Amino acid sequence: MYANSEEFANACGVIAAVASAASAEPPTRHDARPGRLQRLGALYGGCAAMQRLFQTIERLGPSDVTVMVLGESGSGKELVAQAIHQLSARSRKAFVAVNCGALPENLIESELFGHERGSFTGAARTHRGCFERADGGTLFLDEVTEMPVDMQVRLLRVLETGRFCRVGGDQEIAASVRVIAASNRDLGQAVAEGRLREDLMYRLCVIPLPIPPLRDRDADAIMLAEMFLADLNDAHGTDKTFTHQARGRIASFSWPGNVRELKNVIHRGYVLSDDQVDVDVPDSSQELILTRQASPMATVPSMPSINSAITVRASAPSGGVKDVTIRVGTSLDDAERALIMATLDSVAGSKAKAAQVLGISLKTLYNRLHAYRSNGFDAVQEMRAPVPPPDVAMAA
Repeated sequence: MYANSEEFANACGVIAAVASAASAEPPTRHDARPGRLQRLGALYGGCAAMQRLFQTIERLGPSDVTVMVLGESGSGKELVAQAIHQLSARSRKAFVAVNCGALPENLIESELFGHERGSFTGAARTHRGCFERADGGTLFLDEVTEMPVDMQVRLLRVLETGRFCRVGGDQEIAASVRVIAASNRDLGQAVAEGRLREDLMYRLCVIPLPIPPLRDRDADAIMLAEMFLADLNDAHGTDKTFTHQARGRIASFSWPGNVRELKNVIHRGYVLSDDQVDVDVPDSSQELILTRQASPMATVPSMPSINSAITVRASAPSGGVKDVTIRVGTSLDDAERALIMATLDSVAGSKAKAAQVLGISLKTLYNRLHAYRSNGFDAVQEMRAPVPPPDVAMAA
């Protein structure tokens, strides 16, 4: 169906390349709403934490230093990388973004470094990889901790030498590329778990740049919501406003999906409302609903006391439901394993459906299951086990 790996990656939305126009001016910080939000590139923020982030981006842009952007899903890591690129001397060249966690393991080498015609079955023509396409510009490596460890070795070599060979080729290619990496993981933990090589971490994390989650950004949530609603009103010629209840929910909700989730919720509320826009997030006395763009969702109640437990509910597209009760004090690894196993059980063992329900890539799920087997846990046996581990109780 796909003539080569480039077509496959583009069809999946994995690779994105943005070539800056020759006349493009670097972004400057200015008020998006007088006295309220400020904007830098496509980033918006009004709180002190975001102002500090903007200042750091403005300092990092003109340099050629390698940056590691750290932040939760939906917090705007790629937008930060784009802003750094636009402020750099490389802004007139390409900005190439690749999601390392979304690429199949057998394609990632070809996507990063390219391949020669005939180098493998289906390689009908020569393919320029991300490093070649980003020559003179910036390469953004998102979810870098999901890259296979053997590929991390080659990446480290290329970062140190600036030279590489395409798959199936023996001619070295030189590329001048600024690399900006990103992860939503704790890097030290990723190294300890063997997901990330320590030497690569030091090479990529010359300047760590954390992004504050939306829940820690004071009044930014309501200001961003008002901006998103104003943009929708402008686009559709309407004059909708938020209900009083909606404003309260927006301000009090913890927004685990950060700005991406907020924007989606506002758009959904706009479409489903008449003149007064409401939002479908619970108030602080109700359960916290983590809404995905897909139909599956997970539900977690408000924070418990030390002697209580958290119940996580995962519902599959087919309607199957599995509750997992996790006692406070359970290790994060054990809690994650229990949720993954319960989700697999609820979808009759379908890994593709389980990955969709959990909101992770299929590759990430396979990596987790491989790690469980390496540590002595059999995924299939555990799915069928009638008695859960002593620290994790599951109720169907």
